[in-house]
Amino acid sequence: MSPDLRHELRQQKPFASLAQEAFLSVARTETVLREGIERLLEPYDLTLTQYNVLRVLRGADSTGLCRNEIRDRLVTRMPDVTRLLDRMEDAGLIHRVRSTEDRRQVNTTLTPKGRKLVNELDAPMAKVHEQQLGHLDAKQLKTLIDLLALARN
Repeated sequence: MSPDLRHELRQQKPFASLAQEAFLSVARTETVLREGIERLLEPYDLTLTQYNVLRVLRGADSTGLCRNEIRDRLVTRMPDVTRLLDRMEDAGLIHRVRSTEDRRQVNTTLTPKGRKLVNELDAPMAKVHEQQLGHLDAKQLKTLIDLLALARN
């Protein structure tokens, strides 16, 4: 893997350490994978984070989720979820309702438009994932998942 990453980055010198090479390899891979997803989402005028919110809300029960629950479930950390939700509400993808039991609580749910969009993206998203990672067999994918989990923890 070393020569490939060094070649991709046009780096002449060896990496300072295996840890540095591993970090840069993960970062480069994330960029490549993300760009593929962003190309898919672009015609829908949707960002990867907005798509993630749609998926999170689809997985929630019918009462929806509050802003902090959404923030905690996102794959990538987002400091200003409120503005993100504002834009999504303006686009008609989500709806926010203040709780009748606790006026401080505002729950967010998918609108029919948001649900339709996230459902419509399931097949194309699966196709992109297959294009990106389909060359790995099940054992390799499981190993990759396990190694990435170890690195995160």
